Amino acid sequence: MTAMPGSVTRTVSEDRRVTRFGRTERTLHWLHATAFFAMLATGLVLYLPMLAQVISDRPLMKAAHLVAATAWLTALLLIAVLGDRRALGRTRRELERFDADDVRWLRGRPAPQGRFNAGQKAHAVVQASLAVLFVVSGTLLWLGERDTAFRLPGTIALHDVAMYVAATLVAGHVYMAFAPRTRPSLDGMLHGTVPAAYVAEHHAKWRPAPAAAVPPAPSAGRRAGRAAVAAVIVTAGLAGATLLVRDVLEGEGGAPPPPAAVAPPR
Repeated sequence: MTAMPGSVTRTVSEDRRVTRFGRTERTLHWLHATAFFAMLATGLVLYLPMLAQVISDRPLMKAAHLVAATAWLTALLLIAVLGDRRALGRTRRELERFDADDVRWLRGRPAPQGRFNAGQKAHAVVQASLAVLFVVSGTLLWLGERDTAFRLPGTIALHDVAMYVAATLVAGHVYMAFAPRTRPSLDGMLHGTVPAAYVAEHHAKWRPAPAAAVPPAPSAGRRAGRAAVAAVIVTAGLAGATLLVRDVLEGEGGAPPPPAAVAPPR
């Protein structure tokens, strides 16, 4: 949603709209956003003493945090299996490709941009890197509670710093989504289309592809194969979430307190 002045190369109708994001891309975006805020909310309860006093059920919050993370990873795999992989691959290539115009844009100079401007590309790359750090550090934190060999120095700090960076980036992203000048870009993630006039002003290098013909439906065997893989992913996700919840509740909330020490008789 980040934008800077670019070059306007053509005049277009204010009423015409063009497709910017497909269903799979929008689903991935909102899935990631929902999971992020769920993990942020539960993580802050575990992290901030003030919130921990208001919501004192720490085992429940910890279980919810782990369930949100498991659901996020499970849903990502489902989108990769059931979604439009061609569209996802095109988006990934566009986000990873920085050219001279992107460098000029990042230096604050006017430069025409493609479907994603340089700020959006940088945001996506950093968020993807942070997602990897969250998974790795979060896994080490969970394992470290069960085996001291995984209690690596700096793991908690890494998880916390990643949270601060991600929250700051998301705050800026949300601000730009609702800023008057860039508000039309939000339509792309809500409905898939944006005004052609907005594209001409902010994404002058992008040439929206014409409406493609409807691809042939996959064969029955292919559909059955995808359904089988999706079923395995869902089953594994549910099993993992169940085991995590039971482990947390039994380890922190369900286990009886240790017996009080008894002073030896004199």
